[in-house]
Formats: sequence, structure tokens, C-alpha cells
Amino acid sequence: MQFLAFIFAYPFLWFISILPFRIFYLISDLIYLVVYYVIGYRKKTVKENLKMTFPNLTDKERLQIEKKFYHHFCDLFMEMVKTMTISSEEMQKRFKITNLELLEEFEAKNRSIMVLASHYASWEWLIAINLKSSYQGVGVYKEIANRYFDKLVKDIRSEYKTELVSTIKTIPLMANNQRKGILSLYGMVSDQSPKTAQIAHWESFMGIETPVHIGPELLSKKYNLNVVFAKVRKVKRGYYEATLIPITDEPKSLPNYEIIHRYIKEVEKQIYEAPEYYFWTHKRWKHKKS
Repeated sequence: MQFLAFIFAYPFLWFISILPFRIFYLISDLIYLVVYYVIGYRKKTVKENLKMTFPNLTDKERLQIEKKFYHHFCDLFMEMVKTMTISSEEMQKRFKITNLELLEEFEAKNRSIMVLASHYASWEWLIAINLKSSYQGVGVYKEIANRYFDKLVKDIRSEYKTELVSTIKTIPLMANNQRKGILSLYGMVSDQSPKTAQIAHWESFMGIETPVHIGPELLSKKYNLNVVFAKVRKVKRGYYEATLIPITDEPKSLPNYEIIHRYIKEVEKQIYEAPEYYFWTHKRWKHKKS
């Protein structure tokens, strides 16, 4: 069944991915009408999240954010499909890194880097950073249940000098790279909710006590990694830019949970600047601190 689903879906996705951007985004507009007005995909969750995090806004103001979010949400899905065939030249034109010199500074120190990002704007196209870096790019991700689509995603990322590794294989890979002296750039998107059994720390996130993933902090301290936050901004439709914000170059010197605290505060600032580009369909605040 997995193979059948793949061979039926792949030709359609490939055809969509080769369309000119003007037609491409016209299709995204049509998808928005269906997703928002017909299906109402996760509308209840989006409304609840916005009401919890922006209680000071009026219903009309939150509705404006909601509609803008769904427009962006459909664009984001389409841009993920576009990654199948977009050229590296086009990718670099549409996703720019504003301060690549920071990577050169870290490379001179002969240490690997952990790049923390959030589900904001375009985290998928952040792989463009590897086209401008001499580091070995590593993306930590959750494996796709369909192994054929999982392989497809890995193949696409490999074209951008990015090796995808599942969460359970992250530590062995980091240990191997450190042992062999392979300077690596580890990308992690860690702003979503951990499973109940994995909750070890809470932070105030958007004014709400929220459980957070502490894995990035533990790994950065264990392997003495430089830690930066990739602040992504949507410049206009189909164009993004990212600025690398240093979190620490001495992770072992910081008290416990300070790295994750700084990260969460950067994510928070990013959302307040333009909330419509955050991933509001996720039940980020489903856990309540007893």
C-alpha cells in the first residue's frame, strides 16, 4: 500500500513542482479557499491558540491573523512540493542568509554548530544555508511513515548537502563526527510539544507555562557546540531571509536550561513581530502544568 500511494502521488506532486511560480501560487490561492472555507482544517485549534497567546487582541484582529496564516500555510505546503525540482540557483535567490560571516568565525574556532529554528515562515527552505557553508549539513527529523516518501525527502535534501538523520540516530552521528573531526552544522526545529513522558522542563512561552524539548541543550553541552538561532523572515511571497543570532559559544559555562530559555525567547520575539507566519495548527499548549 505504501508503494501504491507513492506511485500515485509522486507524478502529481512532480507536475505541480515544475509549474511557473505565477501559476504555482494561483493554485495555492485555490487550495486556501478549500482548506479554510470548505474543509476548515484545524480551525478550532488555530482559534484556541490565537486566543490563548493574544488575549489582548479583539476577535476581529485575531481573525485577520488567522486568515493570513492559512494563506501562508498553503504557500508553505506548496513550497515544500517545489523543493522537489527547484534549482539551487533559484533557491539561493529566494532564500538568503544575511550574515554568513558568522559561520566563518565559528569555523575558525574549529567547532561544530547547532542551528536552532522554529516552525515559522519557511523552515524547510533553511537547507539553503548549506549551499553557502563548508560544514557538513545535518538535519534532525522525524522519519516519515511511508518509506518511499521518506527516501524521496532524503534524496531531495542530499542535493543541498544535507544529511537527514532521525532523532534516535542523532547522538551516534554526532559522536562519530566529533571523533573524526568532521565540522558539522546540525539543524533542529525544537519549538513543538514534547510527549508527556519526555517532559522535563517548562518555560513561559507566549505568556503560558509550556513544556519544552531540552535535547538541543543537552547535545550542545555534551559536544561543546556553538549554538545559534536562525531567525527567518518572510520578505514577500516566495522570498525569505534568515539572520543567524548567536545564543552561546560556551554552552558548558551556562546554567541548566539557559540555552533553551534563550531559544524560546527568540522564537517568541519572532512570533510577536508577524504572528501570521507561525505554525498555529499544532496543539502547542495542550499540556497544563499541575
